Amino acid sequence: MEVQFYKPANEVLRQYVEGFYFVEKKKIEAPVRYWTFPNNYCIAAVYQNTHLLLDKNRIEVTVSEKTNIDSSLVSRYIRPIEIVQHDITDEITIYFKPLGLNQFVPNIQLFFNDDIKVFNPFPDYKAAMNKIFNTVDREMQIRQLEAYWLSKLAVKDLSFIQQIIDDLQGGLRIHAIAEKHNISRQYLNKIFVSHTGKSPSEFHKIYRFRNSITEKGKARSLTDLSYQSLFYDQSHFIKNFKDFTGLIPSDFFAKVDTAKDNVWFVL
Repeated sequence: MEVQFYKPANEVLRQYVEGFYFVEKKKIEAPVRYWTFPNNYCIAAVYQNTHLLLDKNRIEVTVSEKTNIDSSLVSRYIRPIEIVQHDITDEITIYFKPLGLNQFVPNIQLFFNDDIKVFNPFPDYKAAMNKIFNTVDREMQIRQLEAYWLSKLAVKDLSFIQQIIDDLQGGLRIHAIAEKHNISRQYLNKIFVSHTGKSPSEFHKIYRFRNSITEKGKARSLTDLSYQSLFYDQSHFIKNFKDFTGLIPSDFFAKVDTAKDNVWFVL
């Protein structure tokens, strides 16, 4: 499925949102089934006139006989998610940066108690999304979408959690991060989960996995890639890939176009 991924035009929004894409309703002859792979974003998807069936690591989409807005949030994304589309329905999907959604949604922890959860964060959310869907012009849709999320922005000081993210992405071990900030590993885990929906260990593993995808074109071999992506050795690299994709690295890179913004494996 080919979609265009848009970066936010607004500079303020760009601090918290990686980007978004639109899917337009169309008829298909047979169901489409594909897999998406873990990343450290919080992913909110909203659908018009759609029936969603949400399960652990699975989202099933069909056309609804009723006029409705339905929405899901993927936060703890540590296994491949299977998407089954019996119908292609109108959809907007937003990729929030690891701490981004915290800046818009109060009590975000309420949405982190399941890996995939129904998402209805504001009283006017469904009405606003319905208005965007019913706008024909794509540029106007984008302006409306950005204006809506900017209207919900309530900036919090999350610099401490961001420091921890920077430490993880720099390759610092979790015990060393706790020592650096003079906190216990238990407290580190607690505050990190409450702001990102996943543990520091899960975040770090996903970061290395995604980094290896980004760096694939620069590496001479998978062995080089494993070390460039901060893995301890190639066997650890292979195990990580199988956990996140169900495939060994060589099979994954042979079957998936990693140059795209969205890395999907269509069956």
